[in-house]
Amino acid sequence: MGVQVVGVAGLGLLGRGIAGCLLAHGVRVVAYDVSPVERAAAREAIARAICELAERGYCDPALVAAWPLHYAEAASVAELAGCGFVIESITESAAAKAMLFDELEAVLPGETPIASNTSALPITLLQAGRVHPARFVGMHWAEPAHATRFLELIRGKQTDDASVRAAMELAARLGKEACVVEQDIPGFIANRIGYAIYREACHLLNLGVADAETVDRSFRNSVGLWASVCGPFRWIDLTGGPALYGRAMAGVLPTLSNASAPPEPIAAMMLADAGGVRDGHGFFEYTPEEAKRWEEIYRAQVWRVRAAVDEAFPLPSAEE
Repeated sequence: MGVQVVGVAGLGLLGRGIAGCLLAHGVRVVAYDVSPVERAAAREAIARAICELAERGYCDPALVAAWPLHYAEAASVAELAGCGFVIESITESAAAKAMLFDELEAVLPGETPIASNTSALPITLLQAGRVHPARFVGMHWAEPAHATRFLELIRGKQTDDASVRAAMELAARLGKEACVVEQDIPGFIANRIGYAIYREACHLLNLGVADAETVDRSFRNSVGLWASVCGPFRWIDLTGGPALYGRAMAGVLPTLSNASAPPEPIAAMMLADAGGVRDGHGFFEYTPEEAKRWEEIYRAQVWRVRAAVDEAFPLPSAEE
C-alpha cells in the first residue's frame, strides 16, 4: 500500500498544490503552516485543484466532496510525527529550511523520509548538520503541482537508497514521471537547461537581434513545437543526427553568451524587484486583467500538454 499519510510543511503556491495532488490520489495529508492566511488560501486552492482533476478524469469525483475528511491542519510541527513521509515546501532559504528540519527531526522517527521542495538549493547543503542526513531527498515540483507530470528527485551526497525509493514510489502513485538526479548539481536538470536558454535570450535582446516579443515568438514556434514530446537528444536524432548538429555547433557555440553573472536586463530588473505578472512589471508590462489572461493561457496549455503526453506516453500504474 505504501505511505498512507504524508505531511506537507508549507502551504504557499506549490505547497497547496502538492497537498491537492496527494489528496486526489488517495493519500491522507497533515498540513502545517504558521500563517492562518496561507492555511485558508490552501483550502480554497485544494478544493479548486480536486474539482479540476475530477472534471478531467484524473481523480475520483467523490473526492470533490470527501477530500476534507482526509485533510488535517496541524497547529504545530509535532502533529506531523505520525506521517510516513514529509514534504517541506517553505521559502527558498537554506536557513529557514534548516530551522524547520530541526523541528521535524525532533518529532519524526529516524527512518521517515523528508523531501525538500527546492528548485536550486543543494540537497547536500540541506543535509549538513542533520541527525539523520540519509533520509533527506530533493523533490522539485512544477506549478501547477496537481496537474503537471514533472517531478525531479535529487540525491544528496548522503541520501540513502531507501529514501530515494520511497520518493519514487510516492511519485508513481501521484501520476508523476519522476526524474532522478544522481548528482547534486546546482539547478538540477530542468533549471540548468532553462537558465542557459534564459541567458542566451537576454544576450540576443542586448545585441539588438530582436525585441522580447520576437524572441518569445521564435522560441515558442520552434522549441515549443517539440519540447513536450522530445528532449534535446531525441530532437537531435529526429532532425539530422549528432553529426549534423556537431558541424553546426562549431560555428555557433563560440558566439553564444558564457556570462557567469545575471545578464542585462535581468540584473537591472533585480534592483527594481520586478515580479512579472505578480506586480505587472517584467520584460512586458501587465494590467491585472492581462496578468490573469496570461496565467489562464499557461494553465490551459498545461492541460493540453498533459493530455497529449499521457496519450503518447501512458504512465504505468503505481503497482508496476
